[in-house]
Amino acid sequence: MKPAINPAEVEFSAIRAQGPGGQNVNKVSCAVHARFDIGASSLPPEIKARLLELRDGRITHEGVVVLKAQQSRSLEQNKDDALRRLQALVDSAAEVPIVRKATRPTRGSQRRRLESKARSGNVKALRAKVTA
Repeated sequence: MKPAINPAEVEFSAIRAQGPGGQNVNKVSCAVHARFDIGASSLPPEIKARLLELRDGRITHEGVVVLKAQQSRSLEQNKDDALRRLQALVDSAAEVPIVRKATRPTRGSQRRRLESKARSGNVKALRAKVTA
């Protein structure tokens, strides 16, 4: 079960967009900064912990997700885009990671690995300068 983001917990601020757009981009603040405080949200504690453990540049040291949406010329479409991206981030943290069980390599795989290393070493030795 993936929890849904409550839009009331997201703080939006309109900013000027970057890039081409002529006069419109200079006059209209249609890009959006969306700020979502992970600690103060209504998400389950295990999802909060997994979100805070993510090595994502959009998550600050204080545990606030900051997203910038400026794809569209419409403020509402940019808000929807930011919410959709935030929901995708939460959905990725909601999936419980599979814990890897440590296993030992088989004797055959160890033998093949060592034979491959010896073969590449021989090839590299043949590349050496010949001295007589």
